[in-house]
Amino acid sequence: MTRAVGVDIGGTGIKAAIVDIESGELLSERVKVATPDGGSPRGIIDAAVGLVDELGISDDHSIPVGVCFPAIILDGRTMSAANISEEWIGLEAEALFERHLQRDIHFVNDADAAGFAEARYGAAVGRPGLTIMTTLGTGIGSALIYNGVLIPNSELGHLQLDGMDAEDHAANSAREAEDLSWEVWAGRLQRYYEHLERLFSPALFIVGGGVSKSSELFLPLLDLRTPIIPAKLRNNAGILGAGALAVRDLTRG
Repeated sequence: MTRAVGVDIGGTGIKAAIVDIESGELLSERVKVATPDGGSPRGIIDAAVGLVDELGISDDHSIPVGVCFPAIILDGRTMSAANISEEWIGLEAEALFERHLQRDIHFVNDADAAGFAEARYGAAVGRPGLTIMTTLGTGIGSALIYNGVLIPNSELGHLQLDGMDAEDHAANSAREAEDLSWEVWAGRLQRYYEHLERLFSPALFIVGGGVSKSSELFLPLLDLRTPIIPAKLRNNAGILGAGALAVRDLTRG
């Protein structure tokens, strides 16, 4: 089994593609729609079903499907909701997706999917020890990968620094909202990543999110003992990770 479909659900957009899980390449065009206003369960599920239909594999149940989602995932339930409706909180979301897609899926947190993809195809390939991937965007998503094994639902953006969630102070949205210079924002990132170093002693940091395209403007300003590098897979990371995890589940089953 080398093909899978990855569906990446975010607060502003939903995208999907058929992927080659051996090479980490897309086998189809990436299809995308805007996340429906309000981010309700029905609206998002209908959009995801529409994208899978657009890829032309609705009737081919031999192709595994993975869905990554901006929430803590516990036993198929969405236990939080980032930039989507609070109706998702506590919902048996995996079962809902499976019913409407008419197939089993792998259901995973979006940052975890991206981190898994970076470990398999991107910046963390072959890296031993603990890799921490952080996505700097509206909030701070995170993924922990130890010797290639995903440790899910880390939510390191919600660590408390100076009496607030770290992401409220150090996410890219804070830089934009407060019109911070790269130097000032790097100072906040320095404090955040130093805190992660004290807690976890990682072997590698990977920085993802849209702002990673400008990594040369802020990563060289950081002074950490841990190597810190930009992600490689950019907007395809969630799709690739979700697809690869779906195939892993199938082969283990």
